[in-house]
Amino acid sequence: MVKKIMIVEDNELNLKLFTDLLRNHGFDVAAVKDGREVMAALKDFMPDMAVMDIQLPHISGLELIGLMKADEALRHIPVLAVTAYAGTGDADRIINAGAAAYLSKPVPVMKFLEAVQSTING
Repeated sequence: MVKKIMIVEDNELNLKLFTDLLRNHGFDVAAVKDGREVMAALKDFMPDMAVMDIQLPHISGLELIGLMKADEALRHIPVLAVTAYAGTGDADRIINAGAAAYLSKPVPVMKFLEAVQSTING
């Protein structure tokens, strides 16, 4: 069965890179650019995993992870958090919010794919 991944990313280049890369590796991918649409999109698509940008307009990826973990229908979905703004303590805050894993951008392609495989397979 094909694994489904939702990408939450507002940067067009990163969104295209992540989407193309995952599709080329056999995943069914849905993408959301606007954080305000994420919760409804997750419930419609019901992915096996989410790749979540942390710095989003309107609502942060941290808030979205919290909302996912508070929602009984979504809390089982593992989240791979990615962000370009990695400061001291950010990794801890992201993991404590409920993310399964964390990567700092720019992300090398192989490292990204390894993190996806590790996160989606638990």
